[in-house]
Amino acid sequence: MLKLRLSMGGTKKRPVYKIVVADSRFARDGRFIEKLGFYNPLLPKEKEDRIGLQLERVKYWLSQGAQPTTRVARILGEKQIIEMPKQGNNPHKAIPKKDRKKETDEKADAPKAEEKKADAPKAEEKK
Repeated sequence: MLKLRLSMGGTKKRPVYKIVVADSRFARDGRFIEKLGFYNPLLPKEKEDRIGLQLERVKYWLSQGAQPTTRVARILGEKQIIEMPKQGNNPHKAIPKKDRKKETDEKADAPKAEEKKADAPKAEEKK
């Protein structure tokens, strides 16, 4: 299956990506069919040099059945080539991992506490 995806380049701590058409079985930075543009995440969003695309070739590959990855779909959506994909919902992503465990433990303890509260009024009614 053909994919429109990012291929990483640049130096350490300074990534620059190529937007390429590649077979999904190939490695991320490996062999690709055609380079369609670039993406520089270090530049501010307002700058035009942040994203460069060959629009005609992108439209051609989309018509041939190539599927964009999530990040490339967002880039193409910003350039209004395709419809902007729905935003995902991952509420746990912003919470540090050690705090995630605390939340799940608290949720597991909460039903037990509710059961004890539910049992207490019944005992009072019997007296």
